[in-house]
Amino acid sequence: MAQWFASKADHPDALLFFRMGDFYELFFADAEAAAAALDIALSHRGEHAGSPIPMCGVPHHASEVYLARLIRRGFRVAIVEQTEDPKARDPKTRGGKLPIRREVVRIITPGTITEDSLLEAGRPNLLLALAFDSAGLGAAWADVSTGLFETTALAATELPALLGRLEPAELLAPDTLDLGERSALRSPAPLASPPLVARRRLAETFGTASLDAYGSFTDAEAVAAALAVDYIRTTQSGALPRLSRPEPQGQAGVLLMDAATRASLEILRSRDGGTEHTLLASVRHSVTAAGARLLAAWLSAPSTDAATIAQRQDAWCWCVADVDATERLRAILRGAPDMARALGRLSLGRGTPRDLAAIRDGLNAASAIAGVLVPPLPQALADVKSALPTGSSLAEDLARALADPVPTRLDDGAAIRPGFDAELDAHRTLRDESRRVIAGLQLDFAQRFGVASLKIRHHAQLGYIIEAPAVAVESLRGFAELTLRQGMANGARFTTPALSELDQRIREAAERAAGRERLVFGHLVAAALGHAERIAACAAALARLDAAQSAARLAQGGTWVRPELTDAEDFRIEAGRHPVVETALAGQAGFVPNRCDLSPEQRVMLLTGPNMAGKSTFLRQNALFVILAQAGLPLPAESAVLGIVDRLFSRVGAADDLARGRSTFMVEMTETAAILHQAGPKSLVVVDEIGRGTATLDGLAIAWAVLESLHSAIRCRTIFATHFHELAELADRLPRLRPHTMRVKEWKRSVVFLHEVAEGAAGRSWGVHVAELAGVPNPVVRRAAALMAALERNGGPLGKTASLQALPLFAATADQPDPVAAVNQPDPLYDALAALKPDDMSPKQALEALYRLKLLLPGCAEGPR
Repeated sequence: MAQWFASKADHPDALLFFRMGDFYELFFADAEAAAAALDIALSHRGEHAGSPIPMCGVPHHASEVYLARLIRRGFRVAIVEQTEDPKARDPKTRGGKLPIRREVVRIITPGTITEDSLLEAGRPNLLLALAFDSAGLGAAWADVSTGLFETTALAATELPALLGRLEPAELLAPDTLDLGERSALRSPAPLASPPLVARRRLAETFGTASLDAYGSFTDAEAVAAALAVDYIRTTQSGALPRLSRPEPQGQAGVLLMDAATRASLEILRSRDGGTEHTLLASVRHSVTAAGARLLAAWLSAPSTDAATIAQRQDAWCWCVADVDATERLRAILRGAPDMARALGRLSLGRGTPRDLAAIRDGLNAASAIAGVLVPPLPQALADVKSALPTGSSLAEDLARALADPVPTRLDDGAAIRPGFDAELDAHRTLRDESRRVIAGLQLDFAQRFGVASLKIRHHAQLGYIIEAPAVAVESLRGFAELTLRQGMANGARFTTPALSELDQRIREAAERAAGRERLVFGHLVAAALGHAERIAACAAALARLDAAQSAARLAQGGTWVRPELTDAEDFRIEAGRHPVVETALAGQAGFVPNRCDLSPEQRVMLLTGPNMAGKSTFLRQNALFVILAQAGLPLPAESAVLGIVDRLFSRVGAADDLARGRSTFMVEMTETAAILHQAGPKSLVVVDEIGRGTATLDGLAIAWAVLESLHSAIRCRTIFATHFHELAELADRLPRLRPHTMRVKEWKRSVVFLHEVAEGAAGRSWGVHVAELAGVPNPVVRRAAALMAALERNGGPLGKTASLQALPLFAATADQPDPVAAVNQPDPLYDALAALKPDDMSPKQALEALYRLKLLLPGCAEGPR
């Protein structure tokens, strides 16, 4: 327990996984927290200060399963290992009687994990460090599992957008920096270094005289990068994984989207945190984990550089044009393991034989792919080919060295192929021959002692022993050469001098074989790490190729097109379709395509129409087109011309933020303010129902003012959906405003949503009809219809002729104590109309019926002339 207290004092914020033989045990509050999180039994072991010590434990061989659950719940775990072999100690000396040495060998945190069982294969796992000075913020993010390491400088107002783009697993930031809803990801960070010290330490880490060799870094960037490196070293007990040289990214070449926009568009994750109905899920046809991660990165940070976009487009267009080559590439890529993450584990000394096999198989796949990529090639694929080996001596060495199949763990043995190392083969032969001797010895003992059921078995503590059943124990006690080692309920265990000597020889041979195998494995790992940069470049090239073939799979059907990107402020989509909704509707009724034209002379679209008609889908689909196009991917449309967008804003759907004391309307106004402050002429803004969360007059006034600002002050491309139909009249005042509406068709006293966008303005919103579709009780629906009719007769709530007492709402209050009962009273006009059978009437009968219906109208006594 003294060892435990010492380790806990050094790592008070982590759960201690304290190695005790074949288990990791947790004590005190750690045990209570882990038992609750893992749903395992909480027991007690020993006492401290007169009270039982709470304890729980997990098996060492299954620890990753439990670690994964703890990490997903946000815990940090310190691994305390036995750093001394108890077998190597002399129990007769004083030191042999002391506890086995234990040390913290690693701290597992959400942002520094490398094990496949703890990682999501298709998503990066980022540690983000933040620092700030008088000039602004600096950010550095690293993926320990793949070696990615990038930085950027940004303003404080841009931090939410960066957090939304990266979705880090763990954050290192000053306590004074507000991280909003991501505060739970903050971890205790090492003390930040001064800028000059940070630059010097980074230069030393990456083996260069000056950090400037890798680009221009602000002081805050350098401090953040050094903070990330120091934290990684701390969690790995001083070791540093292979990290790529830091790359300053800047914000200039990336489409900027804030957190609200990302949440609205569900790019990588849906609002409920899932990944199924997202943009990434609808376009991903990658066949490797690295390719899936790259696609996610492209969608999360679309480019604003026309050359970069064009190179990605050229790559997948080549794949579309050469179908046979692309199918061969897909087949090879399916067998390509995740070399980047395997290399990350090897660099930290946590690699397994399967990680070396992943390097071997990945290099072989790369060589095969290089043979398929035959010039002429577009620049992007030429760059891929140049990074692929046409043959690899390392792959050949690994193929000769590694067994097939390779074991999961090195301790399982048989990782190195027989014949690769002569000394290892000699140790194995001695070990295996000794085991054959055991089988012969068992037969000899059975005959000598007259016990046919006698067995020789290996026991973890006793070594090789003779097991005999209970009926034979007494007879065996009479043999002087047999020594009783252990009694059992169903028999006993014996040994002999010969068996003890053989056990010693076998154990030594097995230990020598295991030691030699570890040595050979270490040499192979060192050889792989000697080619680390080439392997990393090869892995990145395979990911780019996988992303290209994934995009080609979308375009091969002929319903997705290559968009034309321009530097102007164009936006013309012909027959566009929402990629996520269309995927969800696969096998059902087809998606209704729509045109969208936000060309400079009509850059603001005012969209009206009923609820449920498809306004929100139309808004989101055009915002998603910008993301897809600038990620370099095809679009689900007949044709598309888009001017490159610098900032994208999407406000579709509303939610409150009660935890921070903000109502739905307050959230809406805060997000509207962000648009008006940050949008520019090259931005795209899609907004839905601004002003809905307050009184009608206030809401209309706010929507009007915002629409004018977007049109005349900011002058950006805009789709503005609203139920304030009065705004359509602004088309006479705002020359670049074009009213559009969602088409509907009335049929049998109902309405059919056509989901088509057409020029013009809606006359009504059909809200009462939607209420009926939603299952609102019929009396309430009829009452709402009556109120709507009265409001429309009086010019609506804003009409000058409207009198409060004239409205059915107030009439019901004054004269009808029970509005529902009043609605349920017989209606002669309705009953007479329902009784008519037009198909059975002559023209004269129809005319007479019409006069009778008119007589039933209140205040109308005019009959037929």
